[in-house]
Amino acid sequence: MRSALAGLMIALLAPLAVLAQGPPQPTLDELRGQSRVAVVFADSPDDSKFVQQMAWLDADPGPIEERNVVILTDTDPKANGPLRQRLRPVGFGVVLIDIDGTIATRRPLPTTVRELSNFVDRMPSRRQETGSHRP
Repeated sequence: MRSALAGLMIALLAPLAVLAQGPPQPTLDELRGQSRVAVVFADSPDDSKFVQQMAWLDADPGPIEERNVVILTDTDPKANGPLRQRLRPVGFGVVLIDIDGTIATRRPLPTTVRELSNFVDRMPSRRQETGSHRP
């Protein structure tokens, strides 16, 4: 009886664990051709650079959304997830990837929304979207 009760408790708590983790992030392959991607890496979610970066992104999401940028994060180097395997970060970093999957820039320090927006605006895909002929 006790093991049946323990099994029931685990079954009831399992969905809560999934909700606590949030929905799974899309992969770079799923986003290719649809969105630009900014991947924020850190060795811990408590990393001061990571906290600063996320605060800046949360404070002013409008310009990022206007430019069709999806924010992905990875703060667990021990897990060696697909983002880390593909992009090979060291410590904190922001990697901006264009719609076609090419890496546009790597930033070793927190980057303001304005700076990210400027990088995006200089991408050929963005200039084509806006009809800009600036270099």
